[in-house]
Amino acid sequence: MPSEAIQCKPLEVIVSDRGIERAIKMLKRKLASEGVLRELKMRRHYMKPSVKRRKKQAEAARRRRKRAKVEAAPPVKP
Repeated sequence: MPSEAIQCKPLEVIVSDRGIERAIKMLKRKLASEGVLRELKMRRHYMKPSVKRRKKQAEAARRRRKRAKVEAAPPVKP
């Protein structure tokens, strides 16, 4: 019995006359934006729930610090 079925939309990359290299680059970009690569890295090794929770909190704190730094910076004039 599977634990949780993940419903995802399929990723499509159209290979045009620009070539396969360009299509691979677009595929990698889409995978990164969907979070697939991060998920694969996380699932390589088992992580205890307590460690997972601490890591999630640390990541949230890092994002908050980054957002605060961006908001506190003075606007750049052209």
